Amino acid sequence: MPDTAIPGPTAHPTDAATYTALHADATALLGDWQPTSPDAARARDRTLRLLDAGPIAMSRQHRPGHITASALVLDATGSRVLLCLHGKFGRWVQLGGHCEPVDQTLVAAALREATEESGIADLRIDPVPIDVDVHPVQCQGGSLHHDVRFAVLAPPGAVEQVSDEAEELGWFPPDNLPEPLAGGTVQLVAPALAALRRSPLRLAP
Repeated sequence: MPDTAIPGPTAHPTDAATYTALHADATALLGDWQPTSPDAARARDRTLRLLDAGPIAMSRQHRPGHITASALVLDATGSRVLLCLHGKFGRWVQLGGHCEPVDQTLVAAALREATEESGIADLRIDPVPIDVDVHPVQCQGGSLHHDVRFAVLAPPGAVEQVSDEAEELGWFPPDNLPEPLAGGTVQLVAPALAALRRSPLRLAP
């Protein structure tokens, strides 16, 4: 989820070493990744150049840009996607947000965000990204999110719970997404469905 803020004096560590393991994971993951579209390839290349700045590129304190992680959550049948009506900018968007010091991998960051923002336990995540997107945000008075996106599968009978950051959560058919929709969200549907078709995460035919 773009531009998510966590209050508190220790929420935004400035010590780049805090993110050393996460930076190494992101560099290896994106270096080996086969992009799902030409746009994703360009965004991946931009993101790898950002990572040349070192571990600080994982922190929201890095004003030239920083890595975020998000997830398109699908239900157990793959027939609906879970989106959030973001409380700050009033558009429907996939779940996700900033990396935090507790995150050792981008997969862990995306799964943590999806779990926190959906209130759903036992989510399963495909560890191969489905997209990378670079877009402007208002962090630090103006920055860029280099968002690495993943496909996540909810268990059968999952019931969502709205978090403090959302006005609403809703399940929608992939071919009938709500409006207004955040830019970059619709492009996640096709690669997410493809990922779940080839992935052991799939729980239902």
